[in-house]
Parts: sequence; C-alpha cells; structure tokens
Amino acid sequence: MIVVGGGIGGLGAAYALSRAGLRVRVLERGASFGEVGAGIQLAPNCTRILNDYGLLDEARSLGVVPDAMVMRDALDGDELTRLDLRDLERRYGFPYLVIHRSDLHAMLLRACERSGVELVTSARVVGYDSAGERATVTLADGTAQQAPAVLAADGLHSVARRLLVDDQPVSSAYVSYRGTVPTSEPRGAAVDLSEVVVHVGPRCHFVHYGLRGGELLNQVAVFESPKALAGEEEWGTPDELDTAFSHTSEFIQEGLPYMWRDRWWRMYDRDPIMTWVHGDIALLGDAAHPPLQYIAQGAIMAIEDGWVLGEHVQRNRRTDGSVDWPTTLAAYQAVRAEHCRRVVSTSRKWGQLWHLDGQERELRNEILRARDTYDYSMTDWLYGPTALFPDDEPPMFEKIPITNHVG
Repeated sequence: MIVVGGGIGGLGAAYALSRAGLRVRVLERGASFGEVGAGIQLAPNCTRILNDYGLLDEARSLGVVPDAMVMRDALDGDELTRLDLRDLERRYGFPYLVIHRSDLHAMLLRACERSGVELVTSARVVGYDSAGERATVTLADGTAQQAPAVLAADGLHSVARRLLVDDQPVSSAYVSYRGTVPTSEPRGAAVDLSEVVVHVGPRCHFVHYGLRGGELLNQVAVFESPKALAGEEEWGTPDELDTAFSHTSEFIQEGLPYMWRDRWWRMYDRDPIMTWVHGDIALLGDAAHPPLQYIAQGAIMAIEDGWVLGEHVQRNRRTDGSVDWPTTLAAYQAVRAEHCRRVVSTSRKWGQLWHLDGQERELRNEILRARDTYDYSMTDWLYGPTALFPDDEPPMFEKIPITNHVG
C-alpha cells in the first residue's frame, strides 16, 4: 500500500493500515517529515480513535484537556454560551483535547516508525495511474512505484483529485494569523487555560487556548480581507489584521502584538464531491474534503478517514489473506463522502454565523444566550462514534434560522 503525503492524515492512515497487517510506504514530498502551524482541537470523535490506537495517553501528556469551551462576543467581551467539556467527556466517553499540531504529527510519526511503516522523503508524486493491475504513482524524478492500492493524502492542491473532478480551491477571503506565547510571560499568565475561547465578531473572530501542558498560550486571529474582496493578489497583510480588529474588545487588542506577522494562512476549502475513488486510487483528508476551520474538524476528518479505511481492510480479506480493494474502497467512500460533505457544508455556515453584524448579530447572540450549557443537540451528530456504514451516520441537528428581525 502506498500513501502519498506525510501530513497528519497520511501518517494516521499509514498507522491504521499497518495495524491492519499491511505493508505501507509513505511518500513525502518534503526533505523531512514535519508539520507547520500551532494548535489543533481534537473532539471526542478523534480522541476515541486515538484511544483505539493506544495513543490517547501520550496525546494527553502532550496537550491540554480543558474544562470548558466558551463563546464570547468579540466587540464587548460578553459570554454568549459555553460547553462543559468535562460533562461532554462523560457524554461521549472520550475527552476534548487541544494539542500542538507538530506534537500530534510527531506522535503519529513515532507510531508509524514503531509499526514498521516505510517512510520516504523527497518523493514528490506528479502523476497517478490506475489502468493496470496495480496502481501506479509517478515521481518528479521520472521513476514509478506500484502497489495494490494508493491512498492520496496530498492536500488541498491534490494532484490525484484531478482524476475525479476539474475543480479549484474556493477562497473564503478570510485569512488566519497565529501565535504562541509562553505562559511565563504576562500575556500568557493572565489567560485562563482551562477554557477554549472563541470571540465572534463582525467579519472576524479570535480564538485562544493552552498548549503543551499549559506551557504555551495559543492565539488565532481570523478576519475577512478587503484586499481579497477587491481581487488584489497581496491580501491578508498585517495592516489588514490591525484594522480588522480595531473595533474589538480590549482583551483581543492586547493579544494582537503576539501574533506572528511574517506569515499568515489564507483560508480555502473546496466544494464537496461524492466520488473519492478512481480504480485502486482513493483520496483522503484535504485531498477529498478540505474544510474551513470553524467546527475544528479538518485534521479529525482525515484521521477518521484512515481509521475507517483500516477497519474495512480488516473486514474485506480474501481467503488467501489479500485485501479485496474494490469492496474496501467502495465501503470507505460510501460512508465517508456523505459525512464529510456535511462537515464541509456546516463549516461554511458556522463561519457565516460567527461573523454576523447588525441585527443578525444581535439575534444570534440572543439565541446563544438562551442555549442550555448541557444541550448537545448541535454536537451529537459530530462527536459520537465514527460511522463505518451509511446507516450508522446519525441525523443532523435541527437548524435554527437567523432572520433580519430581532425579538
């Protein structure tokens, strides 16, 4: 089995497949395995899988298990609603965990090394072919490699996706700035790390939570770029960051100087597709379903993809021990495509909800304030056990319309 891409999704899938008894080779285009960024949130649907992998205790030791998730208004700082994450753990059986992306990636890399996964760097795949008896990938140096099946975890700009659809990433015109602050410094020490907090405001939001056992404060600032809306190529620049948050609360203003200003992340997704499989080549993670980040499920969906595929590999062995790949990949696509369509679509809607202004903002705040802390109707479809078959997929939550009329 060949896995193309050594990110969180690719390594998670490689580990799942090696646990299922397969020989797995990971082809990473970079000169080394690594992950950029800062914090990542892992909901119970992901920590349940880490527990199955025997990795949850290690993840706990590397991250932070917060007590609550809180939503505040970015303009006045008022609390709008919260989730009791300790009660949430009791409900779903597994914790809500926040962890540094590089720590999660390194943990999965170590797991792959222990399980005997072959890890290859400087291997940029430029072509895929499923026409023969074995799937083939072509590398930039002109060489080709074959396997019974290929899993393309090659990211937002996936080469393999072109086998299935001629589409392009969709720009949201939003951009993300990140930054971490040691909790030994005044800014980090002043923040309650027992909470994951999102401050939602007109065309912007600000997130903060602890990392590395409480040694770091992670901050994320996201805003809509006027330059992007105007069609300019250079957009999301630091001057736009300061302008976008100039009307927000004092707490947010005090956090902005700690954002990394030499790099920023433009936010893209793609329209959902329901076909992920081309012969013996299948998409995984952002290659199949890159989301906007508003419900914090991007990396989780990729980890779920790998777990589901590994489970179906074990269920679809022939009498000689080989894998029935057509049946396995069909079962994988049948359950994951619809779930991920829901997540990608909901992420877009949730971002719109966060960024409302005027009367719609007031109505949103009114609805959120009225919510019971222990109402899980919005999370049951997402945080429960990952479905292995379409009939296992739970129903979606009931939508609450936001109108232009308050009261």
